[in-house]
Order: sequence, then structure tokens, then C-alpha cells
Amino acid sequence: METSKLWKEQQGRLRKEMKFKNFENAISYINAVAKIAEKYNHHPTITNTYNKVTLELWTHDENEITDLDWQLTKVIDELDEDFK
Repeated sequence: METSKLWKEQQGRLRKEMKFKNFENAISYINAVAKIAEKYNHHPTITNTYNKVTLELWTHDENEITDLDWQLTKVIDELDEDFK
């Protein structure tokens, strides 16, 4: 599976950290990720501190990273252009 440079594999999870111009942009990004997660019925753990957002993906039912997680990373990465 092709991996994204933005995602790091840590402790059995895919993790991505993003920094935005301000809190409002960070929340807008989170809302966009939430829409994608609902569409895929696969939900990341999302942490927000002011302008920083951390996403963690893994398949909870299997307690490991699966193809669905990697697919979702690619779709989420497509959002990045909209939030630069």
C-alpha cells in the first residue's frame, strides 16, 4: 500500500498533525474530515488545541491498521489543498 508522507505509523495507528492559521480554520478542517468520516462510516480520533489538529486512524474492531484506514488517509489528504 502506498503511504502518505503526512501520516506517521505510531503504536499501531496512523497519525497526522496539522497546523492552521487560526482556530476557526482548524475547526473548519475538522468539520470537513467529519463529513468524509461519516461517508466512509470510519471515524478517526480527532484532537484539537487552538490551531493544531491531530488525526489518528485505525480500525477499532480489528485493533490494527487496515486497507480502509489507508484509503481514508488519501481522501483526507485531498482536503489539504483547500486548507493551505
